Amino acid sequence: MKLIERAPWRRNNARTAAGGPATASARLGWLDALRGIAALSVAVYHLALPFVWLHADHVPRYLDPGIFGVMLFFLVSGYIIPASLERRGDVRAFWAGRYFRIYPVVIVAVVASLLVLPRSHTVVQGWAFDHPLLTLAGNGLMVQDMMGVTNVIGVMWTLTYEMVFYYFVTTLFVTGRHRQSAPIAIGFAAGALVLGGWLPLGSITADGLPAVRNLVLAAGIVVVAAMACIFTGRADLTRWGGTMLGGLGLVLVLLNSRSAAFESLMVFATMFAGTVLYRLEHGQIDRTPAVLCCAFVLTAGFLSGFMYNHDQALWRTWSETWKSFSFAYLAAWVVFVLGMLLRRRRFPRALAWLGTISYSVYLLHNPLIHGMEWLLEDRKPFVSWQGRSVQFVAFMAALLLVSYLSYRLIEIPFQNLGRRAVKALNRRFPAEALPARPAGRAPGGPLPADAPRAAAASVPEARESAPVTTGRP
Repeated sequence: MKLIERAPWRRNNARTAAGGPATASARLGWLDALRGIAALSVAVYHLALPFVWLHADHVPRYLDPGIFGVMLFFLVSGYIIPASLERRGDVRAFWAGRYFRIYPVVIVAVVASLLVLPRSHTVVQGWAFDHPLLTLAGNGLMVQDMMGVTNVIGVMWTLTYEMVFYYFVTTLFVTGRHRQSAPIAIGFAAGALVLGGWLPLGSITADGLPAVRNLVLAAGIVVVAAMACIFTGRADLTRWGGTMLGGLGLVLVLLNSRSAAFESLMVFATMFAGTVLYRLEHGQIDRTPAVLCCAFVLTAGFLSGFMYNHDQALWRTWSETWKSFSFAYLAAWVVFVLGMLLRRRRFPRALAWLGTISYSVYLLHNPLIHGMEWLLEDRKPFVSWQGRSVQFVAFMAALLLVSYLSYRLIEIPFQNLGRRAVKALNRRFPAEALPARPAGRAPGGPLPADAPRAAAASVPEARESAPVTTGRP
C-alpha cells in the first residue's frame, strides 16, 4: 500500500510531449485505480448501509466485500513492494521510507479517535484501555495481530501482514534470493492447502498475559537489534538484520497467528504471487512458470476456503460462509488481472485519485463511522431509501474530504520528510552496497523513483507505498 506524491493521478496514462508511450510512472495508474476500488469496497462494507437497503442481513453473502478489498490490496502490495526495494537497492532507505509512510497516519488516527470520540462510541478496542503499555508496544511494532495484542483500531490487523511481508522481502533481498518469488508463493499456497486447519494458532501466547508480555519484549528486542544493524548501512550487518527480521516473521506466522492458518498462509502466497506478476511483466520470469504459479495460488486460495473456512474458523476470518471467503478471493484476482491487462488504457481519474488517498480512507473510515453513530444516537434511524441515501452520500463525502486532508497534510509532508532524512543520513553515513544480484533475466526496466507513490494507496511503497489495510471489524 503506498501513496502518491501530489496528484499523480493527473499524470496517469499521460503521454510524452512527442506523443510517445506513457511514462513508467503513468503505467502504474492502474494500480491506483485498483487501490481505489479496494478502499471503497472495505469502507462500504463496514458502513453496512447498502446491505441494510438490500436486506442482505437476511440472506447468505456469496462474496465478502471486506475480504475482496483486503486481498486486492495484498495483490497490489506484492506487486510493488519488492520492486521498490530492488529499485532502491538500499535496505536502510527502504525501511526509513516505510516508517515515514505507515506510522504518521496511524498515530493521528488513534490519537484523534481518543481525543474526539467519547468512550461509549470509541473505535479503540477495549483491551487497549486495560493494557495501554502492552498495546502501545505491540501496535508500535506493527505485528500485534501475531502477538496476542489487540489492534488499537480493528482494521490495523492487515498492517501486521504487511509488516511481516516486508520482513520476508528484506530477508530475501539481503540473501540474494529475491528472484525466488514463484517457489515461495507456491510453498505458502501448498502450506495453506495441507496445513490450513492444523497449524497451532496463538500457541506461544496460549498461557495468557504473561506470555504475551514476554513475546512482545522478545520481538521488540529482535526488531530493534535488526533495525540497528540495518541502519548502520554496513553490508554485513544489514544482512544480519534482514535475516533476523525474516526469522521473526516466520516464527510468528507459523506459531502465533491469530487468524485461521489457511488465511494467514494464503495472504503471503497472494502477495508473493503479486510479485510474480511484476516479474512476468518485466521479463524476469518466463510466462509458463509464472502462469502456472499464479493459477496454483488462485486455486489453493479458493479451495482452502472451501476446505477450512467452517465452524470456528469463521470467527477468525470474519466471513459468513466458505463461499463468502472463496468467491471474494476469486473476485480479487479477477479484478487485479483485468486491471493488469488493461494497464495501458485510460482509467477514470476519480478512481486513480481515490487510490492516492486509499491509505487514509482505510484507516479513517471506521473512526468516522463511530463518529457518525455518536452524532446520530439521539435521532430516529433513517428508514426510507431517500434518508439512507442522503446519509450514505454525506458519510462518503466526509470520508473523502477527511482522507484527502490527511493525505495532503500528513502523508505527503512526512513522506517528503522521510526522503530528506534518508538523503541526509546517506550523505553523512553512506550505505555500503550489497553484493551484486544473482544472475538472472534482466528487468524490463528500472522502476521509476515515483513508482511507489503510484502504487501506494494501499501498498506500502507506492510513493512509499502505503500499507495495506483491510476490511475486518
